[in-house]
Amino acid sequence: MATQKTPRIDPLTLEVVELIGTVVARYHEEYEDAAAEHALTGAQARLLSLLSLEPLPMRRLAQKLKCEPSNVTGIVDRLETRGLVERRPDPTDRRVKLAAATTEGRQVARSLRDSLRFAREPLAGLSDEERLSLRDLLRRMLGADGYDD
Repeated sequence: MATQKTPRIDPLTLEVVELIGTVVARYHEEYEDAAAEHALTGAQARLLSLLSLEPLPMRRLAQKLKCEPSNVTGIVDRLETRGLVERRPDPTDRRVKLAAATTEGRQVARSLRDSLRFAREPLAGLSDEERLSLRDLLRRMLGADGYDD
């Protein structure tokens, strides 16, 4: 039985992976801090940000957040109590309930996005061409499947 060798990862790839990890960690840290300023948990802030783009059924929210639908129900309940989210019937299937951000919820989501500054200054130091190149490389890394979610 032949064993398949795993290719060695070169030092440049390791460094890039480490740098991506650092960017992700800084993003999450700042996102949690921004959420806390609005008395939200990180999960509540992420859900509200998703709903600020479009109303979604609970099952789809759970898929996007990679959690159980029962967890999403609890998060939506808490946001609904605060007036940031509302439930409404799906116009195409009345059996399905959509969660949707209220006007106040969309304002809070916008404020959250605006407060994420960790990358804004470094990105401002790059030329338009460099930012386009970075965007295109990140999209390519994510592939078509990763970019949609």
